[in-house]
Amino acid sequence: MKKKPQRLSYGCLSFLSFCVIIAAWCIATYGGFVNEIFMPSPTDVWNSLTEMARDGSLLENCYISTKRVMVGWFWSAIAALPIGMLMARSKKFSAIIQPIIEFARYLPVVALVPLTILYLGIEENQKYVIIFLGTFFQLVLMVCDTVSSIEKNMINAARTLGANKLQIYTHVIFPAALPGLMDDFRLTIGWAWTYLVVAEMVAAAAGLGYIILKSQRFLATDVIFAGLIMIGIIGLITDFLLRILTRLIVPWHERLGD
Repeated sequence: MKKKPQRLSYGCLSFLSFCVIIAAWCIATYGGFVNEIFMPSPTDVWNSLTEMARDGSLLENCYISTKRVMVGWFWSAIAALPIGMLMARSKKFSAIIQPIIEFARYLPVVALVPLTILYLGIEENQKYVIIFLGTFFQLVLMVCDTVSSIEKNMINAARTLGANKLQIYTHVIFPAALPGLMDDFRLTIGWAWTYLVVAEMVAAAAGLGYIILKSQRFLATDVIFAGLIMIGIIGLITDFLLRILTRLIVPWHERLGD
């Protein structure tokens, strides 16, 4: 009975925070406190969104960017999951791989753009790889930490009952770590969206990042704001869908804290 009022209160506070930001935006722009070159009004941004929606470019760019983010992030999750799990359970494997992961995660992805173009050209694969590189190394370490936090007594009990290594991974470690892994995936997909503009900054002909960079040349800040807002909205939608997926896959998972 207490959960519904708490969820309602949480939703109201979340909605209120957006209202405060929009109100401050309206006061700053309609009140003439900020030049429209630096910050367009909500009306100008809305007009840009409706214009792009009419000519079909908004839906097309949203689809292209979402596809790039999801493909790049998906393959990073597929690759990071087994590596992170092995790092958590094998000291020898961790000794070999972890220094490389630790080194690579500090490399700025922007600096790798010329190399990805040299190796992969300017097609879609290059953009997928940029998003992959932006999320993979961090996700490996997050998976490793999540799996390492599993109660060892469960693993020892499985060994006592005669489970082999494969059974321990599939029937004990993975199910026990799954709630934490879903949170790791949800966080890293947010990072994937932050690398979208980097992925689309060179030789792209469409996408939300592309229209943001293109508008920068002409100081079309209303279009820039429109693109940023759409990235934020789609990011919130993906986050919300992953939260729902987490509840469906691991219904026993209880989130702590208010």
